[in-house]
This record gives sequence, C-alpha cells and structure tokens, in this order.
Amino acid sequence: MTIHRLVVRRSLRALLPGVLAACTTVSDTTPAADLILHNGRVYSMAWPEPTVNGVPSAQAPYDSVNGWRHDATAVVVREGRVVFVGNDSAALALKGPTTRVLDLKEHVVLPGLVDAHTHVAELGQSLDRVNLTGVATEAEAVALIAARAATTPKGEWILGYGWDEGAWANRYPDKTLLTARVPDHPVILRSLHGFAAWANERALTLAGITRNTPVPTGGEIRLDAKGEPTGLVLNRAVPLLDNAVPLPTPAQRDAQVLRALHVMAHAGYTGVHEAGVAPDVMDSFERLALRDSLPLRVYAMLSARDSSLIRQWITRGPFTSANGMLSVRAVKAYYDGALGSRGAQLLADYADQPGHRGVSGGSYGFDQRLVADIMSVGFQVGIHAIGDAGNRATLNFIDSVMRAAPKARGLRHRVEHAQVVSPPDLARFASLGVIASVQPPHAVEDKGWAETRLGANRIGGAYAWRTLRQAGAGLVFSSDLPGSDWSPFYGLHSAITRQDTSGTPPGGWYPAQRMTPEEAVRGYTVWSATAGFDETQAGVIAVGKRADLTVMDVDPFRSEGPALLKGRIMTTVSRGRVVYLRTP
Repeated sequence: MTIHRLVVRRSLRALLPGVLAACTTVSDTTPAADLILHNGRVYSMAWPEPTVNGVPSAQAPYDSVNGWRHDATAVVVREGRVVFVGNDSAALALKGPTTRVLDLKEHVVLPGLVDAHTHVAELGQSLDRVNLTGVATEAEAVALIAARAATTPKGEWILGYGWDEGAWANRYPDKTLLTARVPDHPVILRSLHGFAAWANERALTLAGITRNTPVPTGGEIRLDAKGEPTGLVLNRAVPLLDNAVPLPTPAQRDAQVLRALHVMAHAGYTGVHEAGVAPDVMDSFERLALRDSLPLRVYAMLSARDSSLIRQWITRGPFTSANGMLSVRAVKAYYDGALGSRGAQLLADYADQPGHRGVSGGSYGFDQRLVADIMSVGFQVGIHAIGDAGNRATLNFIDSVMRAAPKARGLRHRVEHAQVVSPPDLARFASLGVIASVQPPHAVEDKGWAETRLGANRIGGAYAWRTLRQAGAGLVFSSDLPGSDWSPFYGLHSAITRQDTSGTPPGGWYPAQRMTPEEAVRGYTVWSATAGFDETQAGVIAVGKRADLTVMDVDPFRSEGPALLKGRIMTTVSRGRVVYLRTP
C-alpha cells in the first residue's frame, strides 16, 4: 500500500521535524505494526526544555493566544519500540492482520509516567494492612483496628499504616487504648511516612521492648511517668518494632510486589524508582525480571542501611536485566529524619521546640564510608535529606566523594526530598550536578504544620521548587508512596496549584513556587528518565524510543483543579505491551 504525502491539519502545524520525518519515510516494505493507537491527542514532549521560569520553548506546540495543543494524533508500536508518531491515516496504513488497534477517542497520550521515589514493596504489604490515612484521632484508629481484630484469628499480627506523624506530633498516641481494645493480637501501626510507629502491649512484648531496651542512636522510645514504654517509637527506633514482624516467604513477597506494580500500572505508571530496596525485595525483583514478569520498569535503589547488601553490590557492580525491565545502579541512604516528627536536621532550633535541631548523620544510620565506597564504583546515590542542615551536609558529602573518586562523578546524584534548603546552598545543586528529587504532594500535605516547625523566615526555602529551578537544579517528581496518594492527577495538581484536593488555600500555598503544566508533566516523564539514566530509551514519544505510553481522559496541559483531579487513566502501555486497559 502506498502512503500518500502527509496533509497536516492546522492544529498540528507545530509538528516537530523528527515527527514529520517519521511520517514521510514509511515505505511499502515496512512490516506491520504490533499496536496502533489513533484518534488521540499526543503530547510527544520531544521539544526543548522551558526556561527556568517555566516559559515554553519557541519550538513547543504552544502559543500565548491559544495555549497548548497536541503535536500528533497517533503512535505506532513494533517489537516494543515506537516506529511512527504522526497522523491517523499514516498510522492506520501500517495495520496488519495481527495488529492491535486502539481508538483513543481523543484521549490524551503522554510519554509513560514514572514515579521517581516509591516503596512498592511497602505498598504491596499495605494493601493487606489497615489503612489509617486521613484518620483524625486515636480513638478512630483504634476502632478500625478492633474491627480488623474481630475477623482475624487470635495471635495473628495486625498491621496498619497511615496515621500522620506530623499532624499528630503534639498528641502522639500510646498503647493504653489499643491494648485494651485489641489485647489478643500483636499490633503495629506505622505512621504516614514511616518515621513513627505505635504498638500495643503484645507487640512490645514480642519485639522485646522494655524499660531497659537500649535506645538506638537517632531514635526515641517514649516512656511513661513510671519509665515503661508507652508503645510509641520514633525515627531510628522504628525498626525495633518492624523487625519483630515475620518476613513474607519468597512467594508471598513476589505476590506483594506484583500486586503493587499492577496497582501502579492501573494508575498510569510505566516505571518506578524503588527507594531503599532490602535484600529480600531485591531477590524478588530479580526473580520477576528473570521470568519477564515485571509489568513496569523498576529502577532499584539499594538500601544503604544494609551493609552486607551494599558490599555484595560493590563487588557485583551496576546491573540491567536482559529485558531491560530491571536496573540496579543506585543506592538510597538517609541523612536525617522527617520534619513532621522533628527528626529533620536544622541549622537552627525548631521554631516549636527550642533547643532541638533534629537527628542526622551517623546518629541516623548514615554510613559515610559505605556510601562513599559504592559511589566510587559507579553507583548513583540518592540521599534522604529534609532539613537545611541535612541538605547542606549531604551536598558536602557528595562533593567530597566526587573530588576523591573519579568514578563517582557525573552520576546524577540525588537528594531525596530536598525539603528545606538554605539560600547559600541552592546554587550548589547545579554546580555539583545534583538532582532535587521532590514530592509535590508533600507540600500540600505538610502546609498545615510546616511553618510552625520552621518559622516564617525559613519557610521560604521549603518545598521551593521554583527557587531550585531558578538556581539551575535539575528536578524530578514522585509520590513517596504509600505515605502519599500515588495518583498522577494528585501529583500533577499539587505541582501546578500547590493546593490540596479541596482547593485551599486560594491561589496556592506560597504560589511563587508553583510549576507550570509543562514542568509538572516533565517531572514525571522527561526528568524522571534523566534521573534514572533512561533518556535514550524513554521520556519522550519518538521513533526508536521504548514504547512506554500513558493515556488519560483529561489534558494536564489545559486542565487544573477539580477537572484534573477527576482524571482517569484509560490505558497504560509498557514496552509495547498493554498492561492496563480501562473497561467501560
């Protein structure tokens, strides 16, 4: 069949040269497609970056009068790769007898979304746990646990997660009510971001936590007036409870991981950066990759808290599975704690707790030698740093390792969260080539108490995405699930509006730090590909790239607020395979 010269409609006049070339070089001998998506609104993202103030490139499909427009309507896939981006007629001409054709009904197509800071193993576990997210009081939480206990055999563990350690910081719960209502099951309830845990008496007994238990450096075991554990532990003491829970079997772990990854596929993601992978989870990823069972690409960041795991990978070196679905070339470390639980290290006292500046470094389990050693053999590092002192020390550490070890340079090292940054340190992100890996939902979730912790002066350097961009820092966006909702619509909404789901505050919380729609989308596509060394394969929709695509029923370039939050994922394509298709 001869394909006639492409006729470009007015709405597509801004098609990129590379896309036009793909449209006009198809020949009669081209093999049939495996998958054709047509009748869509495709944003290829294959145009140059906006300015640091968010002004679109002159080559972007945008004008100041009409705003954004899509730059293609169809995508063709063969053998897991994009082979055509352009108009419908040219795409459908590549249909063969076995081609799968999806009519997108004018839905929006973006490069496959990637959540660049996840804990999918925890998500897999949490799907079986009691969800306490949004629960306002201790009594409400205990009632939910009691309800679960009524249907759980006596003696079995009951696990929950999601109570907000930031919002509850001035009224932390204890074991009294929980033990009274649920005496026959060991219960551990992890907080929203994992920096606190709350247990009943039976769990404390099984964990061996008594009045004489040594307190881990950088942790806290709350004691009552009689010197007995209250059931509440903070920061580096949380593992004392976690370690009492039996590990799942390999089969159970594989099932948890797969379940979580399919949840992510349903949410529109084609990849995740898994932050802080433990040995048994790493084994699961490798088993699933070997069986070609991973529905999404996993960029695994090894847990620096496990020295034997890190030493093993120092010897082994970076790794990518044969099918490209698993990449291991990064490590996750913790420098300080969380702002909500007052564990983040600050340069000056907490505004609401004079004399306290948080916990960090060796006190928080940060092994400088171990992390430096794995960086020195070519691993990227992503270091959790929340407070301004924590961020400064983290930048100092990365700088020192890069100066000493040539193989540690140019590895796009990351600061995970980069939540509070002192003005003198802003430019250092760019000069050191360090990416600020930030979570837009954290800003809208923390806005109710963050300024109380920091005070009016320091809050200006907190959650400061625009300021980081203007300083030349690279950004990447994520959810930090399961501590925050992983819906991409929630993440995009948070980045664009800096408002919560109810639309408050009007105009956004510190609105000067808002991202433009283009920047928000890039944070989950182009920039995530760069942060994971995947830019030659993904991040944009272009001929030769891996066929990772996300289809949604709202246009994030032209919608915000309630309209964006109501968006739905229609189709997720990972490596050319449809891993999720919404049914009517």
